[in-house]
Amino acid sequence: MTETPHTSFQQLLHDQISNEFSASQQYIAVAVYYDSHDMPQLAKHFYRQSVEERNHAMMITQYFLDRDLAVEISAASAPTTTFADFREPIKLALAQEKQVTEQIVALAKAARDSGDYLGEQFMQWFLKEQVEEVATITTLQTIAERSNGNIFDLEAFVEREVNSAAGNVDPNEPAAAGGNL
Repeated sequence: MTETPHTSFQQLLHDQISNEFSASQQYIAVAVYYDSHDMPQLAKHFYRQSVEERNHAMMITQYFLDRDLAVEISAASAPTTTFADFREPIKLALAQEKQVTEQIVALAKAARDSGDYLGEQFMQWFLKEQVEEVATITTLQTIAERSNGNIFDLEAFVEREVNSAAGNVDPNEPAAAGGNL
């Protein structure tokens, strides 16, 4: 195992492990909010998103292991746990996904700028994933706004359009340390 990271890309990638675990914790908090407000479809979606973010952290961990580089696991940030209404967690999720997109773009740029072609190739899947994540949450926010407070319509949409599409495995998805959950 080599010493701690020495390139800006590797340091940013270590930071991203914490960012992904923080996103996972935030999605658990969002799911618990929906679960406690009897919105099972939104709860199911965000519980699944939490696992997906955890898997992303573990994919990055596996990348370090595969490259024979030291792995640093930092603490996750405390999540927001109180929300004014059912729209607020979706708004927070969209802001979070946009922030993660900026982080992933910075990682891809750092890999390219440092000439780390293996790192740049690794980041390509994450770039594609972020386009999908932002699009899904943007649609969810639009439907939440259009529902005009009719939670049944929102829940029906999530069940029909979001949760039914879940579980599709991307064959190009990087391996996660310990396996994907």
